[in-house]
Amino acid sequence: MGLEIERKFLVCPELLGELQYGESICQGYIPTQDKTAVRIRLKGSAAFLTLKGANRGAVRSEFEYAIPVSDAQAILAELCSGPKIEKTRYCRTVGAHVWEIDVFAGSNEGLVVAEIELNSEHEPFEKPPWVAREVTGDARYYNTSLLTKPYLTW
Repeated sequence: MGLEIERKFLVCPELLGELQYGESICQGYIPTQDKTAVRIRLKGSAAFLTLKGANRGAVRSEFEYAIPVSDAQAILAELCSGPKIEKTRYCRTVGAHVWEIDVFAGSNEGLVVAEIELNSEHEPFEKPPWVAREVTGDARYYNTSLLTKPYLTW
């Protein structure tokens, strides 16, 4: 079974410095009946179908599969109703971990978050100076929540 252990933090952009080599991401969600998520993502020149279980703190089930870009474009257009998440992802290595920094656009412009994937919930990691308050488990910062209540409306 796929398992994602991820912690999420707000970022202080003024401490971040210049970001380079970002990858554009557009993602949409297929509606579900519970707290699971079915996501379609275009990331650069690749596409993915991802199934995620309900969050249990920093842990959730996750299954991700590469799919043809043309299929992802059709699914986004036909099956993902409503707005899409638009962001640019940058990666920075700090200590032994890679941090993914998402700079949101569109109706979530101004929001910058960093995520770190871990092997266990209690794995130690180096926290860079540009990382601010932890928002792991705060549903407002879930991408699915940002579709219905965008950051610019807070």
